Amino acid sequence: MHVFENRTEAGQLLARELEDRLRRAASTDLVVLGLPRGGVPVAFEVAAALDAPLDVLVVRKLGVPAEPELAMGAIGEHDAMVLDDGIVERLRVSESEVRRVETAEREVLERRVAQLRAVRPPEPLAGRTAIVVDDGVATGSTARLACRMARELGAARVVLAVPVAPADTLDTFTDADEVVCLASPHFFLAVGRYYRDFSATKDDDVVRLLEAAVGGRGQQP
Repeated sequence: MHVFENRTEAGQLLARELEDRLRRAASTDLVVLGLPRGGVPVAFEVAAALDAPLDVLVVRKLGVPAEPELAMGAIGEHDAMVLDDGIVERLRVSESEVRRVETAEREVLERRVAQLRAVRPPEPLAGRTAIVVDDGVATGSTARLACRMARELGAARVVLAVPVAPADTLDTFTDADEVVCLASPHFFLAVGRYYRDFSATKDDDVVRLLEAAVGGRGQQP
């Protein structure tokens, strides 16, 4: 089982793989989009290596009421939302329970949007290659929503880039033009099990990295 030291190392390794692929595809005019919070330290390293601007797509997982770590969907900026109908039906989550979880998560999301957009106004995506970065994927709900959002905001090409994701999730992932993943185990554990240091990323950490990366040439503070 591959284990990353921390999100910084994962981002550096992911950047090397992306550099090679993007060079072969002659991709230019890039924007790196980290998913707050844990995806932003990974995305910072990718943006620095590719000399590309760093932005965020603010999304929130919708956890199953009885098992909050299991995503039944996700919400994002601009009232975006996606549900995993299979999980909702299998676990018999009612429509009222979905609405209750969405309302609570929407409040958190809106506060985060206000904080982060004060530091980094949205980077225009029209006609550009958007690289959506997270620290890992489990069910894929937030990654799917983020890729759809990037497309709706005008990205000409969408690349999902993550250090680790389950093989079966990647097999059914159709919301990006390309997926770059360093480790895709068939028997998947929680994302945090693939990191030696998976300590929580705080909102202040995200703000600090966005400030450091302004102009696409940030240096690790």
